[in-house]
Amino acid sequence: MSCLGARVVVPIDVKKKPSEQTVPLHNRWHPAVPPVAEVQTGELFRVEMVDFSGGGITKEYTAEDIKFQDASIVSFIVLLTITKPMMAPPTPRLIVPIDLKKKPWQQNLPLHNRWHPEIPPVAEVKTGDIFRVEMVDWTARAISDDNSALDVKTLDLSTVHYLSGPIRVVDRDGNPAKPGDLLAVEICNLGPLPGDEWGFTAIFDRENGGGFLTDHFPCATKAIWYFEGIYAYSPHIPGVRFPGLTHPGIVGTAPSMELLNIWNERERKLEETGLQSLKLCEVLHSRPLANLPSTKGCVLGKIKEGTPEWERIAREAARTIPGRENGGNCDIKNLSRGSKVYLPVFVDGANLSTGDMHFSQGDGEVAFCGAIEMSGFLELKCEIIRDGMKKYLTPMGPTALHVNPIFEIGPVEPRFSEWLVFEGISVDESGRQHYLDASVAYKRAVLNAIDYISKFGYSKEQVYLLLSCCPCEGRISGIVDAPNAVATLAIPIAIFDQDIRPKTSDIVPTGPRLVRNPGLPQCSYDGNLPTTKNPCATT
Repeated sequence: MSCLGARVVVPIDVKKKPSEQTVPLHNRWHPAVPPVAEVQTGELFRVEMVDFSGGGITKEYTAEDIKFQDASIVSFIVLLTITKPMMAPPTPRLIVPIDLKKKPWQQNLPLHNRWHPEIPPVAEVKTGDIFRVEMVDWTARAISDDNSALDVKTLDLSTVHYLSGPIRVVDRDGNPAKPGDLLAVEICNLGPLPGDEWGFTAIFDRENGGGFLTDHFPCATKAIWYFEGIYAYSPHIPGVRFPGLTHPGIVGTAPSMELLNIWNERERKLEETGLQSLKLCEVLHSRPLANLPSTKGCVLGKIKEGTPEWERIAREAARTIPGRENGGNCDIKNLSRGSKVYLPVFVDGANLSTGDMHFSQGDGEVAFCGAIEMSGFLELKCEIIRDGMKKYLTPMGPTALHVNPIFEIGPVEPRFSEWLVFEGISVDESGRQHYLDASVAYKRAVLNAIDYISKFGYSKEQVYLLLSCCPCEGRISGIVDAPNAVATLAIPIAIFDQDIRPKTSDIVPTGPRLVRNPGLPQCSYDGNLPTTKNPCATT
């Protein structure tokens, strides 16, 4: 809102005498004359006043009032106290600290890696307070800063993602967020943990997680990235450097038991029948189709493993892999400083959790472990919108719980002016036509980009990793012109140290010019699933 003008601190009623004013005047200097108002430095304020005679001189056409004016009562003034403005807000309070030398369950406030309404909160915050949450990378340092991909190949994916929280949110009067409210979570600041300024991007083995293009790239592979302020570079993918749009991959609230049961039922049905009923599985190849509840690798915060309570909850608790109605693993790369998330509340206190920090990510995070994964911190501020779900969210399903969060993107992002855009249509590598299938179209766009950029001195694995973590823009450009959906992938040209645009000359550059390490950490693929080959692609 615009400024409403100066605040009136001393009003004057010209019909009243100085001694009758609401804020009485005075006409002497003395240290004991008390102030009648208080203002802050820098504040614009308004003081009204009588003339110096206090109304003794009139507008009559006579000088008698001047002749007989009592000079002992002039001038009337007001006395104000000028104070300093309110102090700046305190440094955000650290409510979830992380010791990187300890395991997730050894932290002072233990982490968790499942969604369940009975996982107890580890901290409480009030609306309007700015607080700081620290977090491990999504694997809790299972991936090392080295030149081997064996840690990627053998990673136990039953343990991810490790989340900080849950955090109970109450209003200024101590009343908790209630089911049906919206929790507005503002990201005030974020970044890598000081002293741990590095990250990794990886391709999982096809038998252990895979990824969007796992049928083309079945081998476990990784790239290490180092941070220089807002920029990232990798010795494993030379010749590129780009500013990161840092963001949390996961921000979510705890589900109610009713919502948790909905998740488990529909995902179990998909796992049991998907291969037979969904043709999309034939060309995307991701396995498993869903990650169902499992006691293996389960960490439930303050609930001790081995107790009857832990056993029961571990069998019910949902995995954190997909995004759902509670927010969760949405991996929205633009959710950086200044952004807000409007999350549905399903349990008392909301029980907010967050984790999976990314230094940078491309749209789609196509390699699965495809962002620049890192440890980090968030500084957050929460507000509660009472009955916000009913006011702002329309259920898209059979119950009032079938809603989705709203995201408000902040004003901070890298500025690129030149992009190379690759198109894909819903025709797979075998030439088979699919009907308005945006997933197949996006797969084609990514494959087209990989094949093209590999002409400039990169291996295809290097490009696959790069497109998963650089600030590229994915779009569904067409979804109505049957039979082809059209997807596009836009890559900022400035991230490369060479010009990758097509030229009229016959010579294609063989860069990259900046070579730090020609090798890419990679393991062999030991499985027997067939790989997909494009007969016309470059080798």
